[in-house]
Amino acid sequence: MKITEIKYYDGSRKKLCQLGLADLFFEIQEIMLSTKINLMEAKDANGGAEVRKLIDNTFQVIGTWDKATSGSIDWMKSIRFNRTFIATIGVEVQVSARSDLLIRDIVHLRNKIQAGEIEVGIIVVPSERMQLYLPDRTPSIKDAKKYIEQEFQEAMTYPIVLMAVEHDGPGYALQKQKRKS
Repeated sequence: MKITEIKYYDGSRKKLCQLGLADLFFEIQEIMLSTKINLMEAKDANGGAEVRKLIDNTFQVIGTWDKATSGSIDWMKSIRFNRTFIATIGVEVQVSARSDLLIRDIVHLRNKIQAGEIEVGIIVVPSERMQLYLPDRTPSIKDAKKYIEQEFQEAMTYPIVLMAVEHDGPGYALQKQKRKS
């Protein structure tokens, strides 16, 4: 994938550098860049869940990221000095659900930051262009900014980073999830 935009809130860029989290932030970028995703470039033609599986698979292949259980942050990783944890970064990947679930991701990050379990939170969302080819209620970077800057302004007081990703190019349609009847 490509990274098309990065937006920093509440000093998150400075915090990434000061706490030694820059390497982990670069690792997240490498994970996104090394996840190969081609989409059928037609409105709503692809399944977001398949995009999510491909991203999760890349995190798992790296093997050093902790996958959270349901209801928590998707991926976490800490840096250490000797045996002491120095700082932890958390990643929420929102490419396959309704855009209003971004609020839940923001709340998860806020709660973990307040509890001192992570220092910086990252939210990965599709770019405006990529979102066109995913199900119509999938969020985009525009939606994420709206939720943070207008509807849940408290989020701007936490070290959160938005990262917009875009597919590599045209390809076959990624399978959509079948609804259970």
